[in-house]
Amino acid sequence: MALLELKNISKSFKDGNARMNHVLRQLCFEVEQGDFVAVRGQSGAGKTTLLNVLGTLLLPDSGSYLLEGQSLLDGNVDLASVRNKKIGFVFQDHRLLPQYNVLQNILLPLMASANEVSEEQINWARQLMELTNIASLENQFPLTLSGGEACRVAVCRALINKPVVLLADEPTGQLDKDNAQHIASLFQLVNKKLQTTIIMVTHSDQTAHAAKRIVTLIDGVLVRE
Repeated sequence: MALLELKNISKSFKDGNARMNHVLRQLCFEVEQGDFVAVRGQSGAGKTTLLNVLGTLLLPDSGSYLLEGQSLLDGNVDLASVRNKKIGFVFQDHRLLPQYNVLQNILLPLMASANEVSEEQINWARQLMELTNIASLENQFPLTLSGGEACRVAVCRALINKPVVLLADEPTGQLDKDNAQHIASLFQLVNKKLQTTIIMVTHSDQTAHAAKRIVTLIDGVLVRE
């Protein structure tokens, strides 16, 4: 059984003239445990829409979504809890909170469900910082970080709850070529060392080729390369 399965997912939006724009069309997608998939597509192809459906931030018009065999679209699931416990997010703009230091930013998802963070959880955060080569930045604040460093903090934050799947939306989109390559290599490391399943949306061919497999979103459906 696949770790994650989308079946016949459709999503449409109205444009400014009240016409329907069909972004996802009966889309099917399966991802196995430990996979690393890059999703490519032209600007406006619906890559972010697909990622938002995968992250339960956006509900499709029709279709089914199974995660670890559990249906997420039957109306009886606490999707906020699923997002916090099972799905890690890395956004293009990183979304670090400037009033918190690096360690605190990484621990934020834990604070959403508990009043206190345990010593074990803090140690896990520090292990992630070691893995991503930012251990020395623990007490720095976001405004002092480079783009590549901020991205690494965002990756650690996404992994702090040991998610079932990590979703990355154009994680190298704001980085120069060298830093983009470093982050692509970091995702490979996370996938290999932690066996974390990763789905990454990217417009970059170089970043996409860090993945184990590449699919392209064309006319609302996924085509495997």
